[in-house]
Amino acid sequence: MAAIIQPSLSSLLLMFLFLLLVVPSSVLTATLRSDIQALESIIRSIDPSSISPSSYLSTWDFSDDPCEGSGTFLGVMCSFPLENTTSRVTEIDLDDDGYEGFLSDEVGNLTELTVLSLNKNRFRGPIPETVFQLKKLTKLSLSENFFTGDITPGITWLKELKTIDLSKNSIAGEIPPRISSLRSLTHLILSNNHLDGRIPPLNGLWKLQALELGNNHLSGTLPKLPPSLRTLSLCYNSLAGRISPLHRLKHLVSLDVSQNRFSGTISHQILTFPEISHINVSFNQFISIEVVQVTGIESRLRILDAEGNQLQGHLPLNLPTYGNLKDINLRSNKFYGDIPRIYGKRLENNSWRSLYLENNYLTGLLPEEFLRLSKQIRGSLSNNCLHCPKNVRICKGVQKAKSQCTNAMQKEGLK
Repeated sequence: MAAIIQPSLSSLLLMFLFLLLVVPSSVLTATLRSDIQALESIIRSIDPSSISPSSYLSTWDFSDDPCEGSGTFLGVMCSFPLENTTSRVTEIDLDDDGYEGFLSDEVGNLTELTVLSLNKNRFRGPIPETVFQLKKLTKLSLSENFFTGDITPGITWLKELKTIDLSKNSIAGEIPPRISSLRSLTHLILSNNHLDGRIPPLNGLWKLQALELGNNHLSGTLPKLPPSLRTLSLCYNSLAGRISPLHRLKHLVSLDVSQNRFSGTISHQILTFPEISHINVSFNQFISIEVVQVTGIESRLRILDAEGNQLQGHLPLNLPTYGNLKDINLRSNKFYGDIPRIYGKRLENNSWRSLYLENNYLTGLLPEEFLRLSKQIRGSLSNNCLHCPKNVRICKGVQKAKSQCTNAMQKEGLK
């Protein structure tokens, strides 16, 4: 019988070295080859001069495997492979180092991607349509770049999305009507763009907690909104009509509808939402505000800003019953009459931090506490018809002629 020849240790070593030299590198990589190619394409689409030595992208050295876990490829997260499978890129979360360039179309080949975050850089051009092929994406965050184009209906294919943040870009066009089909969405942030048209009904987004559409060119009336909202910002648009659709949003913590064309009444339902802490309805066309007494219930309202409306009548007598209220801005309205004595009591309790009442038609003497304690509060009472001593800090500035306030009171009384 022929003898079995055992390979020596040296021959085994030579065979291993031969395999390293001859077998293609793609066989030995831990990461799927198409994912590596997509990462290579992403970095090729960025101006090399914008990649600083301390940035995440400076660590992308393709002589190493992106998913080997050796500390390279900062900003890239991968899946842990099962036996006999390759790793996949699951997250790209770059630092804000000022990268300049375009987002490569090949990003759409990263089919296991769940997070794409490129905030605070200088990416430009339209968002590639291939992004909307990433069916497992849960977070799309591209804020503070120079992306252009519109939000295509393709975004509604991404049914797993929880966060969309495209704020502070140059995106134009309308909000896709079918965006409400993204039922997992919790944050929709599109502020500081060039969006126009009407806001589509969004009540289908029943998990939505934050809706931020401020600083655009949106018009029309308020749409149906999901009652789950906690943050709503629609400031600096051209929205009009009543804000009564907001009555259903009982979980609101922060509301900002400033710098629009809303009219009618700021209702007591909004002021008494159980969790509301910040309300900004300034620079609209509201004519009245309903402030009901909240004795016996806890109000969390801390900031009320209603500057620059057409609010009429006497100052709200029940405002001091809001125990957590700290900052009040009612300037540039049409309030007339005396400052209620109870306002002075709140000042004596050191409860209010700021009170701005200038540019109204207020008359009479100040509550005694204003004279003694005005250094404890920021604010202004100027441009009214008050007896306001010059040595009282919040009295600085001129007062109107008394006849202006008398005429305003008579005019409002005739309406």
